[in-house]
Amino acid sequence: MKHIEVSKHFRKLFGGDFRFFSAPGRINIIGEHTDYNDGFVLPAAIDKRIYLAIAPSGNQKAIIHSFDFSETVEFETGKDHQKLPHWAMYPYGVMMELHKAGYRTGGFKAVFGGDIPEGAGLSSSAALESVFALAFDQLNGFGLNRMTLAKTGQLAEHNYAGVRCGIMDQFASLHGKAGHAMQLDCRSLDFRYFPLQLSEYELILADTKVKHSLAASEYNIRRAQCEEGVVLLKTQISGMRSLRDAEPEDVLACRGILGEEIFLRCEYVTEENRRVLETCKALEEGNIEETGRLMYESHHGLRAKYDVSCDELDLLVDTASATKGVAGARMMGGGFGGCTINLVKSEHAEEFREIASAAYRAKFGRDTVFYSVNIGDGASEMDVPST
Repeated sequence: MKHIEVSKHFRKLFGGDFRFFSAPGRINIIGEHTDYNDGFVLPAAIDKRIYLAIAPSGNQKAIIHSFDFSETVEFETGKDHQKLPHWAMYPYGVMMELHKAGYRTGGFKAVFGGDIPEGAGLSSSAALESVFALAFDQLNGFGLNRMTLAKTGQLAEHNYAGVRCGIMDQFASLHGKAGHAMQLDCRSLDFRYFPLQLSEYELILADTKVKHSLAASEYNIRRAQCEEGVVLLKTQISGMRSLRDAEPEDVLACRGILGEEIFLRCEYVTEENRRVLETCKALEEGNIEETGRLMYESHHGLRAKYDVSCDELDLLVDTASATKGVAGARMMGGGFGGCTINLVKSEHAEEFREIASAAYRAKFGRDTVFYSVNIGDGASEMDVPST
């Protein structure tokens, strides 16, 4: 068990007492690339987590050991340390953003590791930011609320990892509730919990095990294209601030001034916002089939209009749509690799895995990996594991 391994390794490296925290990865039922457009998303925390053993160092030195990368970094807190391994930029960025806001962490020693599959689109980076943000807050008695901690993680991603992400991933990691999805309004940051009552269905992730190199750069390009669309739409729609303020019909009416590429990006985002609200209604009604239909619709938009899918993701979704017992499927995350999320009847789960695995191997000559996920709680302090 990873949490026991992390605690053992802390004792081996540092000895002494420590506190223990964890934060989950997340899935997103629907609502992709809407968060940075002030839209709606529907994430849920999962039962795969990052675990952190941490204690004050008594000086200004920070020592962080990554159990999974078998690598240690040391630095003086509050100083500029740009030459760190990429994984270290996440906790370092959280620390620096807290310092900028007037919350000095002091030195610390830490070991972390987790069971969130890296590169699968399950937001292991946000979980890492969230677990350190919560730990810094609790160790130092800052008294910050969870939304502030989520914003801190988001700023760390922007300013230290170089990805202009929205707030969804950090929000979900910190606010998760077992058995529930969360509808987040990314403008007001109001949120509601929706029971995720899957009855005879389960959620299965199919991991392409690829992450195409254009993923990060294209993410930032899509964000810029949406911003360009807003500038153009503002000339036609009074009071518009973001794509949140437009309906698909508004975008269609402005197709001529947007140009085809910007039009498709904006049309997708406005349609996806609508789909999130329709999915919440379907969940309230216990309508799994409608939820699945909207997931397929979402993938079509991501594939044909937002252009962030790839052959591997498309093959898995196409296979799912032709497989008995699969209510819905779509790519999940930024795109160009990672996972599909599949809503599958439990009695057909093994059949789905076999069919999807065979199709993927036949097309690409390699295996896909499947993860069954349960919906779990958000970041928390845990009892120190006994070893």
